Amino acid sequence: MIDQSHNIEPKIEAMIQSVVNVQTAYAKALLVDRAALREAQEAGDVLGAYRVLQAAYETDVRSLLAEARVRQGRDPDPIAAFRASGYAERVAGERATTRVAPTEASSGYPGA
Repeated sequence: MIDQSHNIEPKIEAMIQSVVNVQTAYAKALLVDRAALREAQEAGDVLGAYRVLQAAYETDVRSLLAEARVRQGRDPDPIAAFRASGYAERVAGERATTRVAPTEASSGYPGA
């Protein structure tokens, strides 16, 4: 579950960015040299284990993730694709045109 507060950022774009961040973290986790990490852990080498994890964490995986998206037939930049789709503006426009005036029954006027 992703819990977000959409006070400043646009709601859907913030969610897309969160998903991209999860993908980035997962890709970096896959880059961890597990054998080297295990070796450092078994030797009690805290700094060595930290360095193994840091090497994966510091790797820039953006181009790798973009390529993976392209291979799946998706846009390499999810936020740019969302913005280019015009979805947010279209939905906002639809909401504005589908608002219904309050009925007499829901207006709170006597006799309603």
